[in-house]
Amino acid sequence: MRRWKRMTLRRLLLSMLVAAMVVVSCTSGQNGGENVNVDTSYAVEMASTWHYAGAPQRVQVGILASDANGIRPVTQGAIDLEFSYLGADGSGEPSAGPTATATYIPVPGTDASGDVPAIVTGANGIYEADAVSFDDAGLWRTTLSIEIDGVPRRLTTDFRVDAESGIPAPGMPAPKTETLALDSKNVEDESVDSMAAGGDPIPDPELHEWTIGAAIEQSRPALVLFGTPAFCTSRFCGPEVTEIQRLAVDHPDRAVYIHVEIWKDYDAQTVNKGAAEWLLRELPDGTPQMTEPWLYLIGSDGVIADRWGPLFDSADVAAALEALPPMEA
Repeated sequence: MRRWKRMTLRRLLLSMLVAAMVVVSCTSGQNGGENVNVDTSYAVEMASTWHYAGAPQRVQVGILASDANGIRPVTQGAIDLEFSYLGADGSGEPSAGPTATATYIPVPGTDASGDVPAIVTGANGIYEADAVSFDDAGLWRTTLSIEIDGVPRRLTTDFRVDAESGIPAPGMPAPKTETLALDSKNVEDESVDSMAAGGDPIPDPELHEWTIGAAIEQSRPALVLFGTPAFCTSRFCGPEVTEIQRLAVDHPDRAVYIHVEIWKDYDAQTVNKGAAEWLLRELPDGTPQMTEPWLYLIGSDGVIADRWGPLFDSADVAAALEALPPMEA
């Protein structure tokens, strides 16, 4: 358990919701069935975090449009990404890196029917490129090419790539953490699941029967979601918990399914020990940082087989589960 004064979880696009939007174009007309006002501005930010050099990984970006109607996500379809290296400290001339196509990943339960990027009521999500490899640690730039309302645009954002992942990554042994579960002693229900705050029952007890440590000790594959449904400002965690419940029903013999709540006490900003051991890190200046949600697949050998964050493609996760051998009863 760790307590941090004024600790802030870095959640998807949080800085974009409070910072000035980067104006890249102005337009008017129709976009995915909604009016797009004059002076609509667009901005892009990395949604994924803890990028690292030397291994293929998923890269996720979010796009927001800002106009008189407020701030809304751009969703659906696919976009092209170009990556360029800016040097170890960002002072170098950009040098060409990998390119990728990022496809739309919806928040579970939201609209995903469109084929082209648009602003659509009821849709929310991000864009994901798979198997992107960065050769060097340092500062990188992604340039995004997108067409909205018939107008092509290019957006850029910079992000860091570390020499190695700051949090557990595929190929690493999973920390044998004794996360909170239904039978944990002297623990409030809301520390097990934030949706139990205020005296409500834990809504997903089937996701709190196992600890990560117990699953590894018994050589059980585990699909583990770190997230805080009641306090997740990205609005991803609640739908993702529901989706994990569905995956557990559809693939009951492939893994045990675990939800790890982030907060032991949200008001006191006290983080659960299990979440802190996996995700809470200090930046070089001493600032605590935690990103969530994260989804991990741990193999029966206790090694991390895959991770997704902050959103996951349910079909991708289902395929990874079905690639595992059935568990023995």
